[in-house]
Amino acid sequence: MTAHLLVCCPPATGHVNPTLAIVAELARRGHRVSYPTTEDFAARVAEAGARPILYRSTVPSAASEVEWPVDHAGGLALFLGEAEAVVPWELTAFDEDRPDLVLYDLTALGGRILARHWDVPAIQLSPVLVTPLRVHRDFNRLMGHKPAWIAYRARFRRFLDANGISLDIDEYVGDPQRCVVMIPREFQPSPDRVSDRHVFVGPCLRAGDPQSSWDPPPPGRRVVYVSLGSCYANQPDFYRECIAAFGRLEPWHVVLSVGTRVDPAGLGELPPNVDVYPSVPQLEVLRRASAFITHGGTGSVLEALANAVPMVVVPQAVDHPANARQVLRLGLGRALAPERVTADALREAVLAISGDPEVAGRLAAMRRRIAGSGGGVAAADVVEESLARELTS
Repeated sequence: MTAHLLVCCPPATGHVNPTLAIVAELARRGHRVSYPTTEDFAARVAEAGARPILYRSTVPSAASEVEWPVDHAGGLALFLGEAEAVVPWELTAFDEDRPDLVLYDLTALGGRILARHWDVPAIQLSPVLVTPLRVHRDFNRLMGHKPAWIAYRARFRRFLDANGISLDIDEYVGDPQRCVVMIPREFQPSPDRVSDRHVFVGPCLRAGDPQSSWDPPPPGRRVVYVSLGSCYANQPDFYRECIAAFGRLEPWHVVLSVGTRVDPAGLGELPPNVDVYPSVPQLEVLRRASAFITHGGTGSVLEALANAVPMVVVPQAVDHPANARQVLRLGLGRALAPERVTADALREAVLAISGDPEVAGRLAAMRRRIAGSGGGVAAADVVEESLARELTS
């Protein structure tokens, strides 16, 4: 059978790319996929086989002058604001064309509301480490004295009440009806503590912005790739440390992806072995890379693991510190706190991990697990199983 599927995913690159890998497989199987998105992502959504439906997002774009919050409450409040704005529009837009199932990214906080309104199944998509319900509640108790957290929770409670949801906030967010987890089970801390409603399908990899490109260095050069992602890229001092660490260092070639807000001219004179780009085709670069200096966003970490590239993680916010801990715990690279970043520290870390055969062995094993995990195909299977259960219930 074919079905009409509604995909809800705020326009943040690290979440959109894996979601589109699933969308492409569902579209290939003949399902009709509707995907609210912004102009920045509309072409990619259409190329994946879905119908892009444009709306005005409240989430800052990569090119905007608005800085993403580094505090937990501030980051979550951004996505709550997005849900408050978009849910009424989605309810109106699809009431005459009701979907058969709602697929929603875990940052699309209105996904379960939409599914409840239309009485259809909902499947959460998690491109990041799973946070079990118990940990959600522990974290709430830990943060409960902070004014910003109290204000966020009160606002969220009003949002749920206004939409007829009686579940407590932690249960609404942390205990989905079904969840497709787009990471290797081996990368999840204590996977045995995760509910059996969570299905680990491994990374759902898909190329990024087709407009980006890069010029690979000549054969024999070792590429160190540097990126702080799309939201935390406006850090020229950080890039200067990277240039100082590897500029003119043989046989290394530095590829810096600095976003649209950093002027390369402001980074000083570039050595001949340093290239600076607003963005690059990350998967393509990682296939050539010998080391990756990253902010630790889950999408970037998984793409590195799929290509067995050792990492130096410099975590910025949200899921980055947890990913850095996992990279360290599993022996897949190193981590540096942002305040400890210097040219010497970066150079020492990269040279250590890129020359360590034990790190290389662990990365090779993880790459094999990822290759056999199913990815977008396995995720689409979960969706179709849910649709079949709905038909027979």
